Order: sequence, then C-alpha cells, then structure tokens
Amino acid sequence: SKELRQTILSGNGEHHINVTKWRLNNEFNVEVELFAPKVPYRETITKVACAQYRHKKQSGGAGQFGEVHLLVCPAEGELNTKFKIDGKDTQLNIKTQDITELEWGGKLEFYNCVVGGAIDLGFMPAILKGIKERMVEGPLTGSYARDIRVFVYDGKMHPVDSKEIAFIIAGRNAFREAFRNAGPKILEPIYNVEVLTPAEYQGACMSDLQNRRGILGDLGTDRGFSVLRARVPLAELYRYSTTLSSITSGSATFTMEFADYQPVPGDVQTKLLAEYAAQEQEED
Repeated sequence: SKELRQTILSGNGEHHINVTKWRLNNEFNVEVELFAPKVPYRETITKVACAQYRHKKQSGGAGQFGEVHLLVCPAEGELNTKFKIDGKDTQLNIKTQDITELEWGGKLEFYNCVVGGAIDLGFMPAILKGIKERMVEGPLTGSYARDIRVFVYDGKMHPVDSKEIAFIIAGRNAFREAFRNAGPKILEPIYNVEVLTPAEYQGACMSDLQNRRGILGDLGTDRGFSVLRARVPLAELYRYSTTLSSITSGSATFTMEFADYQPVPGDVQTKLLAEYAAQEQEED
C-alpha cells in the first residue's frame, strides 16, 4: 500500500496468513515479519481559521520571495464568502476557483479572492500546488487531508524575486498553520459488519462488537441463525475473525464492507497524536 507504506498480505483468516508465511519462509526462503495493518486515517477541519506565511530567501544572486494570506473552513453546506478577518467583517469576492475531487476521497475547494494585484494570477497554481502537497501528508498525523475550502485573500510579491517555488512554499506553510488552528480532527474508516451466528452466541457477539466501539443496528434471523449488524471502526477489527471463531466455537461467519469516515473520539485522537509524535521523534 503506497499510502500506508506497508506490503499487505490478505487471506481468509489468520490461519491462511500463517500458512502463507510458512510457505514463503520454507519454500521460497523469504523471511517475513507480520505486523498489524495500519489504518488509513484522514484529517479534516471543523472551524474557520486564517494564516499568513512569508517565504524569503536571499543567498547572493536572485532571491526568492512570496507571501500568502489565506483562510480555511470545512467544505460543507452552502458556499459562504463573508468572514471575520483580523477582527473585521470581510466580504470576499471570488476571482477564480478550482474544485478538486481528491483521489483519496473528499475534495479541496480553492478560491482566489485577491484584489488589487497583490499576487499575480500566474502564481495561483503554485499556491494550490503547495496546499495539495501539504494535504498529501496532513499536518496532524501525516494522513491524507480532505473536505476543505481555502480562500487566498491577500499576499505580497516582489518584482524580481517572486517565483513559483516561493509561492509553493508560502502556500504550503500558510495552509499548515491555518489547518492546525481550525479545529482539526482525525477521521477513521467505519465498516458495516454483519454477523451470522447461532442464537446461543448472540449475546457474546453483541458484547464483543460493543467492546470494539461498534454501534449495533438491526437484529434479524436467517435460517435459524441470528443476524447482527453493526457499524465498527476498522481500527477495532484487527483479528476479529479469530475472536469470533473463539467465542462461537467456530460456528459464526461475518462479512464487512466500507461505509464511510467519521471523527474519532477525543481520547482516541489524543492517543493517535501521541503515537505520531513519538514516531516522528524516532525518525529524527
């Protein structure tokens, strides 16, 4: 997986994976170490925030200069262009726009609202590029960011030193600062899980799903079996097939399919942020 930087080995349950590992080791002389698969989290924002960033570099010869002022807000509901900026009610006027459906889900809405030629129109693609680069590796945990509106409303340029790279860097850093001040949230993938179990194990299966932060839905029956439906975070489904087999003496089956992304609870977000910070420290 390019996103998770892991090689994913899939199988029909843990036994199948262990057999495959044994074969790789004994038949092909390939040493394999198994880890829990990482979860493809996402990042987004919940509030409005502004930020500005000036990139200035002078080292003999030609320099680099670019300054970007921008505002971010969640990409939801009707498009609003009236905000309080620097304590003043401000009506932004959209000059150009770019709506991107992101390959990892969600979207980025980019609006150029610069007036008076503070930033040349020709530098807008560079600012957008810098923002997209930052969204590929989100400011919170390095996960993809999504569902964000960005309004570039002011900035500065230099007649000689302003160039594309300067505005890529300024856009990237202004976006990162605004994102961090906009009530950032980590989103986790939720799966629809359906369990088919003999009636005598229904209670045990329900308790197990709830212990996995699952939200139980409809209960039903099918050919004498109980059918349980629940929405469960993917992070809680690791080794679920093994546990289900254990609590039902191997008599239950289940299916799971992706449903949507939802914000993680506050305590989970705190834990994920701490893990990411520790990982970053290790890499440094």
